[in-house]
Amino acid sequence: MKRAGVSWINYLLPRLSDALFVALLAGLMTIAPRLLNQDGDTGRHLAVGRTILASGQIPRADIFSHTMSGQPLAPHEWLAQVLFALANQVLGLSGVTLLTALVLAAAFRLVYAEARRRSGLPLLSLLITLLGLAAASIHFLARPHIFTILFVTLWLTLLERMREGRPLSPLWLGLVMLVWANLHGAFIAGFVIWAAYLVEALWGDAKGRPFHLSPLSRTLLIGGGAALVASLLNPVGVGVWKTAFDFLSNRYLVGHTQEYLPPNFQQAAFYPFLVMVGLSVWLAGGKDAGLPLCGRLLLAGWTVMGLFSARNIPLYAVVAVPILSSALAQQVRGWRWEKIETAVAAVEDQLRGVVWIPLSVTVLILSILFVPTVREVNRFDPQVFPVAAVDWLEHNPQSGRMFNHFPWGGYLLYRLYPDYRVFIDGQTDFYGEALTREYETVITLSPGWEQVLTRYGVDWVIIPAEHTLGQALQQAAWREVYRDATAIILRR
Repeated sequence: MKRAGVSWINYLLPRLSDALFVALLAGLMTIAPRLLNQDGDTGRHLAVGRTILASGQIPRADIFSHTMSGQPLAPHEWLAQVLFALANQVLGLSGVTLLTALVLAAAFRLVYAEARRRSGLPLLSLLITLLGLAAASIHFLARPHIFTILFVTLWLTLLERMREGRPLSPLWLGLVMLVWANLHGAFIAGFVIWAAYLVEALWGDAKGRPFHLSPLSRTLLIGGGAALVASLLNPVGVGVWKTAFDFLSNRYLVGHTQEYLPPNFQQAAFYPFLVMVGLSVWLAGGKDAGLPLCGRLLLAGWTVMGLFSARNIPLYAVVAVPILSSALAQQVRGWRWEKIETAVAAVEDQLRGVVWIPLSVTVLILSILFVPTVREVNRFDPQVFPVAAVDWLEHNPQSGRMFNHFPWGGYLLYRLYPDYRVFIDGQTDFYGEALTREYETVITLSPGWEQVLTRYGVDWVIIPAEHTLGQALQQAAWREVYRDATAIILRR
């Protein structure tokens, strides 16, 4: 049975983009515990989102610590935190990992689709997308930044369509930015990308009719203005911009945040990024690469930012994959490879297997709901976080203020807030350099460490079991009230 020249079997077979989505979704759910346990901030985001849902208010002053209580807070991730909390309410921590996997899979499906559209070569685009996926995977965590990875792909798609002369309203940029600026503070990356397209458009105007703006330049200027206004439509207005720039300009805080450090190319995890950098340098410098000015600017700019800070590598990857795919397509013109690609593209264009994405999502949700082992694997690792110690605290409440191990702050909020408030957690852009230095003074037993604990009225501490701070506290007559292989709790 055929209809419009398409066999019924074509309605069952997935396209490469759909197959990539399903494979990535399944793969991410297979490593779901890693999404939860590689970083200590997930718990904080869940606690904040849960608080917003319970109170119906977005906190604009600190209510989660006793050290900074009442200080102004810029909730630049509140919408992502609500989404994570909703997923947790419906499906538990498996819902959190499923949401993370869905966002990342959707992002790289869009990356592949754009790479294939620009290059016309599905296999080459798939290979470069997989390389970008490997490079970006260093920062696959259940945190709000995953939404920036997705929104960078959406943003680039809109800008590229405008550049090609498609009839798109510039207000689309404002609408996307309205959501993005409330999901994650790295929405600023959108304006960096927009600037590359604007520079190309204005350069073209200058070479053509000086002092005359082309329709593209006007569209980009209007869209950028709409996006700028939209970025201010958040609970603290311009405060989200100030928070981002204050943090990035503080060398102490940036230097003490692992993900902001440059990539260490002695580690195998960074090899895919190194390969992509090599391709970027080779293609950007080639005369026959056919790269437009905005493509060269984006490759050069994001390569520099990726080399400066590992946190930028996922964004470099999603920016670079379509550009590299398009440029490499120029290199294989006339090769036998191109004939193979043409045959694959002809077959794939006939495929209509639209059931695979909804089917895979449905199967995962049903597995979470009805297969206990799937739910049990998605948990905070008791060897990484003080799970047993918090269980003990729930049955043996401790009075007074705590001092906590920095990476555990988010988990403690997830389990114990509002009954307990932390000394510090992973939101260093809020806690700032002064408090972070005081925390470091205590944890490294630097001169004055006991005075810091006294100044903040600390009555008990929860730290790693074998940490030297625990030994020093016991020598100072603090009393051990709990210990396991992961954590120790001591009282003054």
